[in-house]
Amino acid sequence: MPGWELRVTRLGVQQKRDSTPPARTYGSYQVFIDDTAVEGLSGNICERRGRGDNSHNGVTNHSRIAAGTYPLSTQFGRYRSVNYSDGASDETHPPAFRVMNTGARTAILVHPAHRPHLYLSSIGCFNPTRPLGDADDMDFTESRARVIAMLDSLRQHDAAAFERANVGTNTPIANASLVITGEPMGAVPT
Repeated sequence: MPGWELRVTRLGVQQKRDSTPPARTYGSYQVFIDDTAVEGLSGNICERRGRGDNSHNGVTNHSRIAAGTYPLSTQFGRYRSVNYSDGASDETHPPAFRVMNTGARTAILVHPAHRPHLYLSSIGCFNPTRPLGDADDMDFTESRARVIAMLDSLRQHDAAAFERANVGTNTPIANASLVITGEPMGAVPT
């Protein structure tokens, strides 16, 4: 039974010409519920470059996580699935949800791109976005809206998980997963 799935297809690597920010993996995403694409829950997504590796923690491993299927949970901490910041002026608690069963990798989240690193706000996380060229930065407000739309869909899918998150507990979201396809190492095809 597929349930709720965030399907990410990695397309390739992007990097600004001046190479000041790190290169990023650029992909596309689409949310599916019971194998049916959900209108309005699609776009592009950025994450770290490098061959997928779940064997070392994020302090020593600055690569993306390995392609595969991962269960999801709510997130409570600096990033939150409930009671997150309003986004107008306070990014203290940006919206997010957690990717589980990532081996030695910890704190892998789907969260918005944020200042000061709008080219890539990730050591292993996923930043949803509009379409981007190699030199384009993400927009916090736009990226934030995409994360909130996915959180709203997840809340409709499993309201109980979000009720438990209100008391400060990361809670598995029933029958919800991230499905990652691809391990491209070259530039995004034109």
